[in-house]
Amino acid sequence: MLSSALISLGVAGSALAWPGFGSSRHSSIARAVHARQELVTAKPKEPVAATWFASWHADEFSLANVSWNKYTTVSYSFALTTPNISFVNISDPEVFKDFVSTAHANNVSATISIGGWTGSIYFSSAVATAENRTEFVKTMVNLLSDNKLDGLSFDWEYPGAAGIGCNTNSPNDTANFLLFLQELRTALPNATLSAATSINPFISADGTPSTNVSDFASVFDYIQIMNYDIWGPWSDTTGPNAPLNDTCATNATQKVGSAVSAVEAWTKAGFPADQIVLGVAGYGHGFSVTPANALNDSILNPYSTFNKSFTPPGDAWDDMPVGPNGTVALDVCGNPQAQGGNWDFWGLIENGFLNENGTANTAEGIVYKFDECSQTRPRSPLCTTRHRASLWPLTMPNRSPPRVNSSTLPDSVDSQCGRPEETLTTSCSIRFVPLLVSQK
Repeated sequence: MLSSALISLGVAGSALAWPGFGSSRHSSIARAVHARQELVTAKPKEPVAATWFASWHADEFSLANVSWNKYTTVSYSFALTTPNISFVNISDPEVFKDFVSTAHANNVSATISIGGWTGSIYFSSAVATAENRTEFVKTMVNLLSDNKLDGLSFDWEYPGAAGIGCNTNSPNDTANFLLFLQELRTALPNATLSAATSINPFISADGTPSTNVSDFASVFDYIQIMNYDIWGPWSDTTGPNAPLNDTCATNATQKVGSAVSAVEAWTKAGFPADQIVLGVAGYGHGFSVTPANALNDSILNPYSTFNKSFTPPGDAWDDMPVGPNGTVALDVCGNPQAQGGNWDFWGLIENGFLNENGTANTAEGIVYKFDECSQTRPRSPLCTTRHRASLWPLTMPNRSPPRVNSSTLPDSVDSQCGRPEETLTTSCSIRFVPLLVSQK
């Protein structure tokens, strides 16, 4: 067993109208987008409390285990892109059959997430040409209507980049994505369209974050900023998985992104703050760190060196990279898959890192560190957002402590921003859980 383990955490029915697709397509799209923008401007923004249902955990965490009353929207993960633009591969289709009806029975909006880290390989080619975009729009409309979904969530990781390593990609991805979405919005004027995004705006043709993404606000009801995996086993040092605010970092190399800087980046690029939902991690990453590097005068060092040749295993839900007959598992690109090292919050409790109330188990020699600069500002920029949260992934509610359970996140943001609490009782701190915990 390691002498020291360091874990980085975080802060924790549509009416379908199928238009004609002829020479008047672009003018009809423009009219529809303009009408949609007027509707978005006039319609009050309702709070969003969302999560993603990870279908591959359904054997251990079924639809019956979901605390449906905690959410306004649950998104099924995932529908994977394929070389055939007319087809997406829905993971665990037998589970998906019951997903929509179960969500609707609980008065929750049911959406599906298209893409994901392993399912975004063919996004670029699907939107590369006008012909492909039109065909992909039909695929999306059929996906929604055939399954009685309320909306579609696009998790393209990432436009203009190779993502997992073998994604098709083009400098024109962001521009083509917008054209596709405008055509899709014309076909689905009343459906909820959203996107899970990077902490930076979509990549422009020159390879840098776009400086103007305002047109995307006309087609998306909201975006969900994935403020997690900011630091991990791939980084040069340890660091917080989902930092709230990186303005307190001691040098520029540590300012790689946070919730606050992400919201500022998107709003500066023209995306309305009230169409932004903060994505919150329900897990952390494990690192192999020596006691000498982990602590500095008994204070946890958030940016320490670690053993990059070994990632300590995480909890029972951690990725197990074992292929057939004990061979090394390969990812979708055919590359060897490394140990994930992920710890869900319930796993941290079961393994003694956290107490049931979310605090560190100091009696067992655990030290921890909060994002201390997260409350230095009298009013966080997050207060201008949709003031709700999206949790990735949906975790076991009977195992999660109240401070880190997904049901507490939205109201913690509300209380930080001076809004009245609505239906849930939570603490008044936006610092949901420690950024780092370490076993001496």
